[in-house]
Amino acid sequence: MNSTVSGKSIGKKRGLDYKWVVMINVIMSGLMSSINGSITLISLPAIFNGIHIDPLNSFQYLLWILMGYSLVTATLMLGFGRLSDIYGRVKLFKIGFLIFTVGSILLYLTPGTGDIGAIEIIAFRIIQAIGAAFLMANGSALLTDAFPVSERGKALGINMVAFMSGQFIGLLLGGILAIYDWRFVFLVSVPFGLLGTIWSFLKLKEISYRDPNTKIDIVGNIVFVASITSILLGITYGLMPYGNDAMGWHNPWVIVSMIIGFALLAVFPFIENRAENPMFRMDLFKIKMFSYANIAGFLNAMGRGGMMFMLIILLQGIWLPLHGYSYESTPFWAGVYMLPLTLGVVVMGPISGMLSDKYGPRWIATFGMVISAAAFLVLAALPYDFGYLEFGAAIFMMGIGQGMFSSPNTASIMNSVSPKDRGVASGMITTVIMTAFTASMAMFFTIVIVGITQKFPGAMTSSLASIGAVQLAPVLSSIPPTGALFSAFLGFNPVSTILSALPTQFVSSIPQSTLTILTGTTWFPQTLAEAFMPALRMSFYIGAAFCAIGAVLSGLRGANYVHKMQVVDVESNLGLEPDVMDIEEK
Repeated sequence: MNSTVSGKSIGKKRGLDYKWVVMINVIMSGLMSSINGSITLISLPAIFNGIHIDPLNSFQYLLWILMGYSLVTATLMLGFGRLSDIYGRVKLFKIGFLIFTVGSILLYLTPGTGDIGAIEIIAFRIIQAIGAAFLMANGSALLTDAFPVSERGKALGINMVAFMSGQFIGLLLGGILAIYDWRFVFLVSVPFGLLGTIWSFLKLKEISYRDPNTKIDIVGNIVFVASITSILLGITYGLMPYGNDAMGWHNPWVIVSMIIGFALLAVFPFIENRAENPMFRMDLFKIKMFSYANIAGFLNAMGRGGMMFMLIILLQGIWLPLHGYSYESTPFWAGVYMLPLTLGVVVMGPISGMLSDKYGPRWIATFGMVISAAAFLVLAALPYDFGYLEFGAAIFMMGIGQGMFSSPNTASIMNSVSPKDRGVASGMITTVIMTAFTASMAMFFTIVIVGITQKFPGAMTSSLASIGAVQLAPVLSSIPPTGALFSAFLGFNPVSTILSALPTQFVSSIPQSTLTILTGTTWFPQTLAEAFMPALRMSFYIGAAFCAIGAVLSGLRGANYVHKMQVVDVESNLGLEPDVMDIEEK
């Protein structure tokens, strides 16, 4: 039986119980995946020490542990979104919980050490990423199915707040758990995974529109996965040293990988336009709201994707040591000092969702992007030895802006498509964002590494001369820019490691007062800051430009639009009487 179903009538007949059951499940999945991402970010020093890896010479493992997860989720979510439209969103959501939990357990049990241990962690993180792709491809679609049109912005706002809060809960948990045992960093996801798996199998019901006659777009999937994988692999290895170069952009394999990736990506739209059942619905971009909101979301993610890493480098590698914090304690305190960003999102996320339900998402999301752009400019104006009040206010402003933009933008995208396309639309949203996040990380890293490469040797020589240790310039100036950046990111002073590798007679010739300065908590951060800050400011200016352009596109999306949908009566799946109402279109 076909009927036109109102989200409002569904919510009323289904009652409060089921939609909040869905909300709890989706929040648990979001918390689990976001905590996992940030807890790994903040705990890398403990993880590297636990598996006995020298952080100064392991930049490739850093990139793969951080970016491999994003690479896998970005390439798989589109296909998983289409699979959910065929086989049911709840079924694949449950599978995602199970796979993610298995990956977390394997990470906790990581048997190897050294290079083998690092490779095992990367492999197990990829298993986690497969589970996360199932979860992230379906979370927004499940909420859109369960909540009426009049409450979707609020529901997606609450979910977004939970996800963003999880990122910063992870920073705190990582700082605390890593003190006791690095394995606890991965174990913390297991209770969420077990509870979510059991809860979803017992409580979730398949109420979404399914189209089992739809075929898998095999060619489109292969081309898309190959293109994105090739591009992201090229970006990843482009950030690694190659020969005598600080970065690998001249590596022939990187060049070939990027050419192949972009060539396949250019062909992909033509394949999808001719596919019987395309995985990436190009026709959805004919919907003005869908198109402009997705592009604005992409630009927003490009602006803020690398922001977290840059701010943590700034705190752990420069600001906290300068203010007397030991290198061992900086990961934890970096998480604490990032809390205003979380607070801004928590305050504004639900409010913006409710306001967008009432007034539409257009101007709320647009103003959020304007605030984010302004926050980037404020951060760019700060000196490296800033006062925390100014820094806290700037990142709180950033949180307010992100909270205002994210949930209204997602709600407008999901409302603009029909129920049978919600799975693929949810997958498209998350794929766009995750791809932008990974590209943003690579872009920010590139800007900073290039800046440090140009300025770090000169800054090192000048700084050594100022303390009467110019004889050490040939040794310490040879610290690779990636090593300096990695040291800052992990919150440790590489000078002690380098001095310990020098001949004893050479080190003994250095005055003790000079050695104390070199191995203290202020000399290296000040030296690094001279090379780091110009590049950091450039990345913030670029982030502001992305947000400003995104604000313009967000304002052009048009008035609130809700797709008129003809769907199979999903209420009958719950034993409810079907109801016929028109979907509102504003």
